[in-house]
Amino acid sequence: MALTILHPGLYTTVQDLGRFGFQQYGVITSGAMDEQALRIANMLVANDANAACLEITLIGPTLIFTKPTLFAVTGGNLQPELNGQPLMMWQPHVAKSGDVLQLSNARTGCRSYLALAGGIDVPVVLNSRSTYVRAQLGGLEGRLLKKRDVIDHAPLSRLQLTLLRELSDKRLAWHAFYPNLHTNAQEVTVRFTRGLEYDSFTKESITNFTKNHYRVTPQSDRMGCRMSGVALERQTTQELLSEAVAFGTIQVPPNGQPIILLADHQTTGGYPKIGQIISADLSLLAQLRPGAKVRFTEVTHAEAELRYFQNARHLALLAYTIKDQYKKLSAQ
Repeated sequence: MALTILHPGLYTTVQDLGRFGFQQYGVITSGAMDEQALRIANMLVANDANAACLEITLIGPTLIFTKPTLFAVTGGNLQPELNGQPLMMWQPHVAKSGDVLQLSNARTGCRSYLALAGGIDVPVVLNSRSTYVRAQLGGLEGRLLKKRDVIDHAPLSRLQLTLLRELSDKRLAWHAFYPNLHTNAQEVTVRFTRGLEYDSFTKESITNFTKNHYRVTPQSDRMGCRMSGVALERQTTQELLSEAVAFGTIQVPPNGQPIILLADHQTTGGYPKIGQIISADLSLLAQLRPGAKVRFTEVTHAEAELRYFQNARHLALLAYTIKDQYKKLSAQ
């Protein structure tokens, strides 16, 4: 085993990129809330993109390593310390057997990711290691981590063994750059495209939706980001048939307060859909803390696609750069 949990933190689970191909059977996707942060964590320890990591919400765990381990922490800033010494986020590190990693309260952002070289080794359930707590599916026995849990990683590649050796007594001079680095901005803007029922809302409600800010409520969770603000009204109260929904779908229930569906969203929904958050902003959405102010701005599908490809290009360039740095390190 690679580590033992001394304190589990507030809400810590095992997540990968998600459980795809089963929504027609009512099985939700789950997976990382901040996909980009998980991908970068895996890049930093030379894992496959879909390797399982620990997803940590707001308050981090404390754990002790039981063997030399290459790891990285990304996402919201948990102010990590190894044996009481500060560690840089977004950078690979090596822990020795007996080292204690403490992840504190998130100074910025809401969700963080701890990647171990090799990927967290838990059983694959329906093609994924992701945890869906409500169904007790996947992850570590389908639940949150708890005190005294033990976690191991899968076997290491030749490159990972080299990094484990080379980084055991040195710190790198660089860290990964992420354009969506999580600051505690007083107000953030997320972009959306029109939903199927956009035109069913009153003109006043559509104006209010984009002209006023909404606040993230404490009732938000992995299923949905619940907002509080000016109530939105439809022109008709006619009920709708349930339809497919996605990560980022903005539903409006009868109370008029928008709910943005997140990683643990249901497979179908019957509330009217005023919009869909663009893919490029989903990671920003995942990092919103309770109390955060949000403004919504409409964009075209063409702009949404452009931002998606720009984001994908950045991640591909980052992956190439990290691989190149590790190639140089291995050649020393």
